[in-house]
Amino acid sequence: MKPEIISKKLKAHTPKILGSENFSKYAVLLPLIQTEEGMSVVFEVRSMDLRRQPGEICFPGGRMDPDDLNEREAAIRETTEELGLSRADISGVSPLDYLISPFGMIIYPFAGFIDDADKIKPNPAEVSEIFAVPLSFFIDAKPEIYSIHFKAEPEENFPFEHVAGGKNYNWRMRHMEEYFYHFEGRIIWGLTARILAHFIAIMKEDGN
Repeated sequence: MKPEIISKKLKAHTPKILGSENFSKYAVLLPLIQTEEGMSVVFEVRSMDLRRQPGEICFPGGRMDPDDLNEREAAIRETTEELGLSRADISGVSPLDYLISPFGMIIYPFAGFIDDADKIKPNPAEVSEIFAVPLSFFIDAKPEIYSIHFKAEPEENFPFEHVAGGKNYNWRMRHMEEYFYHFEGRIIWGLTARILAHFIAIMKEDGN
């Protein structure tokens, strides 16, 4: 292959996460509303009728559809569907850092404002209830953080003869941090807590 052809192909390539085409892509929104306690974060409790993670606390969001223009639009669409809102009820939607899950998912989080909390009408097929927690609580609270370790277990037919060290190869141990917040008997944990902790870290950055 000629150098000019190689250069042309490289210039035409847009970098992305290697292998990302095999990942499931999700978008979520961290919703903010004004309450008597000040600015607050809205959470959903997932319906017990759902197949995945029934009864858990989360933010509105879900898997991206082919019709979604981008990740931001997916997060807004999911929020309107789950909280019974119109697009006009949601404003100031801004991106947070995205997460790559060890379970084959890329999560694109956003934060935005719900302009009128009275317009929230949760979809009972997906949401059993909603509740709000003052942002000040999370500014002051420190999450509990625990580690989950992952051990490499090659398949039986793994070609150890092609690897330096063979069956004694020193596989790198991987781990994932799980965050937990406790608020009035409710447990906010997992990816929801991780996104929340990242958002709070942004709020605490100097110069803002």
